[in-house]
Amino acid sequence: MSGTIEITVNSAPVGKRLDQAEIPVIDIVPDQKWCILDFSEIWAFRELLAFLCWRDVKVRYKQTVLGGAWAVLQPLMTMIVFSIFFARLAKVSSGEIPYPLFAFAGLLPWTFFANAIAAAGQSVVGNERLITKVYFPRLIIPFASVGAGLVDFAVACGMLGVLMLYYGVLPSSALLLAPVMVAGLVVAAAGVGSLLAALNVAYRDFRYVIPLLTQLWMFATPTVYMDTAALSSSVWGWVLPLNPAYGLIANFRAAIVGGPIELYSLAISLGVSMVMFALGSLYFRTVERGFADII
Repeated sequence: MSGTIEITVNSAPVGKRLDQAEIPVIDIVPDQKWCILDFSEIWAFRELLAFLCWRDVKVRYKQTVLGGAWAVLQPLMTMIVFSIFFARLAKVSSGEIPYPLFAFAGLLPWTFFANAIAAAGQSVVGNERLITKVYFPRLIIPFASVGAGLVDFAVACGMLGVLMLYYGVLPSSALLLAPVMVAGLVVAAAGVGSLLAALNVAYRDFRYVIPLLTQLWMFATPTVYMDTAALSSSVWGWVLPLNPAYGLIANFRAAIVGGPIELYSLAISLGVSMVMFALGSLYFRTVERGFADII
């Protein structure tokens, strides 16, 4: 192929032969509709993912008086309420662990899980202008919301350390397993959050469903506010781990402040977390091509 094209630079034509130029070859192929997640594409946009995470953190605490202290106040205030009503009035047992520490060790991962789901569920609608103007993997948006929640979780972990010092409780020997439980909660939150984010684009009343869902989910996760030793020995001990927050939070607390690691509940909850992630990501990728048209 040969020929000449003209490029005008400051009204002066410049000639260049096409056969001397390097012409890039671009293959346009349909995306893999049933692919759960394109890891290579997510990795290629890792800097955007990190930027969106940091942006969400800064926006959350912009022009606030207490700043990052809000990450600690939410589980701390809930712990105080639980200590009054569950420990003193309802006489709920916490085993050998002081109830305030017991409750906070359960509320800490739960608060991250619930807030991550809520933020991810609203994330796509909240980034309408970004989605309609430029291409990038859309799954990055709910993933960034979950990642931003990890910053709050890390800050609140400092308060957990303070409470352990106050009550004289040393970390368990299974402390190194705690990141496994946190990773399971991240996977579950990303899956559920991606599913809700996609549904929220098509059905805007899901913005009212998400807060109700997380509230009911907390009470369906008894490991947050009570000792489940009696439940573990009953038929409920076989069923409740199907709720991923149940097994992951119980074993997170055991890994931090002491107690037996329940391998059955941990394995089942981790498995359910991965299934939720697969289903949520798959549905999101199936419908994401229409986001820019209906958002």
